[in-house]
Amino acid sequence: MMKLKFIKNLVPKNVTGVCRPRCFSVSTKAEELAVGGLNFDLSDQQMAMKEVAAKFAREQVAPKAAYHDQTMEYPMEIFKEAWRLGLVNMHVPEAYGGVEMGVLDECIVAEEIAFGCSGVGTALLANSLASMPLLVAGSDELKKKYLSRLVEAPLQAAYCVTEPGAGSDVSGIKTRSEKRGKEYVVNGSKMWITNGGVANWYFVLTRSNPDPKCPASKAFTAFVIDRDTPGVSVGKKEINMGQKCSDTRAVSFEDVVVPESQVIGEEGKGFLLAMGAFDRTRPAVGAGAVGLAQRALEESIKYALERKTMGTQIINHQSVANLIADMAVGVETARLMVLKSAYDVDMGRRNTYFASIAKCYGADIANKAATDAVQVFGGNGYNTEYPVEKLMRDAKIYQIYEGTAQIQRLIITRELLKRM
Repeated sequence: MMKLKFIKNLVPKNVTGVCRPRCFSVSTKAEELAVGGLNFDLSDQQMAMKEVAAKFAREQVAPKAAYHDQTMEYPMEIFKEAWRLGLVNMHVPEAYGGVEMGVLDECIVAEEIAFGCSGVGTALLANSLASMPLLVAGSDELKKKYLSRLVEAPLQAAYCVTEPGAGSDVSGIKTRSEKRGKEYVVNGSKMWITNGGVANWYFVLTRSNPDPKCPASKAFTAFVIDRDTPGVSVGKKEINMGQKCSDTRAVSFEDVVVPESQVIGEEGKGFLLAMGAFDRTRPAVGAGAVGLAQRALEESIKYALERKTMGTQIINHQSVANLIADMAVGVETARLMVLKSAYDVDMGRRNTYFASIAKCYGADIANKAATDAVQVFGGNGYNTEYPVEKLMRDAKIYQIYEGTAQIQRLIITRELLKRM
């Protein structure tokens, strides 16, 4: 069977008697170090996986990035190859046909793919966000039906929460579900849905308790809804500033009948599921931002070594060298925070604090690195013939989707107060 062939060969065996993510496989000496202190080395399996993802990004993603940016065409052929290699749906458990890799492993892959093109990275890795509430609280029947579907064929899924009047304020969503016997009827409209037009199924958050005084923790119910369910429709593809090949659309639900077997978790607990998924997905968003920043750094170094002014390469000018040094500082520190946040969730720890820092800081670093890269390139950086103007456009969304930079700072402050 071709699908997942490469990544499956990289999945390590569990290390007996040591509490660590399944992504770690280490020697006895390294095992002692991991138990007794910090270890910043990737395992052999992770290094091999990183090399597979890097080769894929540089040979198949990066060369097609400009085409997909200009045409805004969803990268279906790239997705199919990534699916064949096992670089998507890594979160799916073995029980449902997947490889059951950790969040840390997903972050390693996400960074490499975003290096090639962050728009392609968003398109390829959106399945993780849609799947996460199902993975955490879905019944065994739902997991078999929908998670297995993702690894049996190169299909997409979408996370439907944001609405025209409810972005950061998720508790303000208006899409409603009304229970009628053993079924629910869903009505409402979602907006800015990644994979909206290509998804095979949707995770959908609805308000099931109409009482405005009902707390969010009890007022919302989550469903899995098939794309071909009567009453489901998608809007036109949105033309965004960056990451243009990511398929972003409105998704509407008009008298959509959903059996109660499609409820994820408990009725009324959907808000907690929708928000809880971010602890597992924000590290990978941060990783994508790091990948973009790494690309900005490498493009800047390459250009600064080629471009000459005043009789020398511009990298020898202190002002340019300082820009590049700052990029390197940002990339290295953001990467460490991403890996820390991913490691914690793989260890079973609550990582809300670190996940928000990783996402927030990574997004800010990506935007600064891309802006500074354009400055290093000068007039050429403002031109579409060079790669950095696209990096600058693509970077902005990292400060917006999966929780804005401002929301992340609110979460960080709230978590700090809890610790006090």
